Amino acid sequence: MFQILDIIGTMAFAMSGALTAMNKKMDPFGVFIIAFVTAVGGGTLRDVLIGRTPVGWMLDLKYVYVIGISFVLAIIFRKKFDKLRTSLFLFDTIGLGVFTLIGLEKGINTGLHPVICIALGTMTACFGGVIRDILCTEIPVIFRREIYATICILGGTVFFLLRKLNLDNDILYLTTSLVIISVRLMAVKFRWYLPTLENK
Repeated sequence: MFQILDIIGTMAFAMSGALTAMNKKMDPFGVFIIAFVTAVGGGTLRDVLIGRTPVGWMLDLKYVYVIGISFVLAIIFRKKFDKLRTSLFLFDTIGLGVFTLIGLEKGINTGLHPVICIALGTMTACFGGVIRDILCTEIPVIFRREIYATICILGGTVFFLLRKLNLDNDILYLTTSLVIISVRLMAVKFRWYLPTLENK
């Protein structure tokens, strides 16, 4: 289940990056680069911080192949997406849930405290999107009113609470990712926002 979620998350973020780049009318090379950094940006930062080098995608070409396939699919089916914003949001939300889990698992395997594991999970899920938005001249979602990183922190907390129940890992992964995805969907649907801070 963990390996499947890893591939799904990589594909989801790669397509999210590709759709954003196409929305900005970039050339194919630009679209591929944005897809690539969106998919591996968070994981790269995480691996560097925990001293796992060379980073994951450099040791396993599976990620390069998955990103390449996602890039091609995004180009071929770009006109099939009725609403680009809706498609982008859905891919980004799936990636958010899955990559949070991956970061949590890496932290656990390294023997880190749960609080640090949750920070790594949030970083893994959000940093690729931060790079994507900066390169596409957008204010990163994580810095706007929309609940984004907070959902990853919530998901990480749920993960460790459920982990104490000694649930099967597949159920644990699936439940945590569904919680993150569901809360993000509800946050957008019901317009849940964090208050903005203004210097008056």
